[in-house]
Amino acid sequence: MKIAIIGATGLVGREVLKVIPEFFDVANIEVIVVASAQSARKRIDFQGKSLTLCLPEDAINLRPDIAIFAIGSALSRHYSPLFVAAGITVIDNSSAWRMETAIPLIVPEINASILKKTDKLIANPNCSTIQLVMVLAPLHKKYGIKRLVISTYQSVTGSGLKGLSQLMSEREGKNTEKIYPHCIDLNILPHAGKFMENGYTEEEIKLVTETQKILQTPSIGVTATVVRVPVTGGHSEAVNIEFFEEFGLEEVKDILQQTFGIVLYDDPKNNIYPMPLFAQGKNDVFVGRIRRDESQAKSLNLWIVADNLRKGAATNAVQIAKYLVDNHLI
Repeated sequence: MKIAIIGATGLVGREVLKVIPEFFDVANIEVIVVASAQSARKRIDFQGKSLTLCLPEDAINLRPDIAIFAIGSALSRHYSPLFVAAGITVIDNSSAWRMETAIPLIVPEINASILKKTDKLIANPNCSTIQLVMVLAPLHKKYGIKRLVISTYQSVTGSGLKGLSQLMSEREGKNTEKIYPHCIDLNILPHAGKFMENGYTEEEIKLVTETQKILQTPSIGVTATVVRVPVTGGHSEAVNIEFFEEFGLEEVKDILQQTFGIVLYDDPKNNIYPMPLFAQGKNDVFVGRIRRDESQAKSLNLWIVADNLRKGAATNAVQIAKYLVDNHLI
């Protein structure tokens, strides 16, 4: 089994290298690390081994079984078809292919069962979408979701190394390249991605369209506000859910507690609720602050936190790879 990591030197690519041993027996796989021409021929550590970074064209010639892409959408648009044409299954972390009708958008705990052997290009959802639908899916199945109001508080690591670098540079009083239009240290920006004609950002639109696609319910009303915060450990989301059916709070908690991949962390009287510092480095999605919306019938408020580099990207992609292998879809 050969697995290639395209973009192995970036934040997500590095995290993929950490996650792979948690799901695969590394003695039985060969890992191929891929980067740009600037980094090619340099070396990167993996499980005590020193691997040589190669170019995407070299990786295609090595014929990996699976290629996990951790690069931007423009590069994915260029390279994904080349890998697929060589018979390699691509799991792509960018936004390039997510809303293509014929390409599955997968969170394994929710909809991996739709995957077929003929699916050679698979999209990984946006980081904020993954943690959101992990919580929504079991509740939607039970009560039916009518409408969602979402406010996210997203880590600078969601912008990659440049976002992290800007925060740390500002914190140290250095004047370096800025990926954000304003200072991010000691500040919050109601802005992630480009602004669209309707006043929403690309990141906000992703939450709408990807949630509807994964839950296979385009009729769900979704509105979102995405905020960038000076945090490195993960994304947080305040979510208001209006259901079609009535619910009980204890039943909601029981459903979430019994859902694989979700950790119920909800004891506010003792100051127990999810936080980015607590979620960092973990693969689970944490949910708390669960309470009834007393202003609207059949409505619920809750708070969701997850490590955006883990379950929001690397872990989800590796889980897809593991599902493909375990179910003989490669």
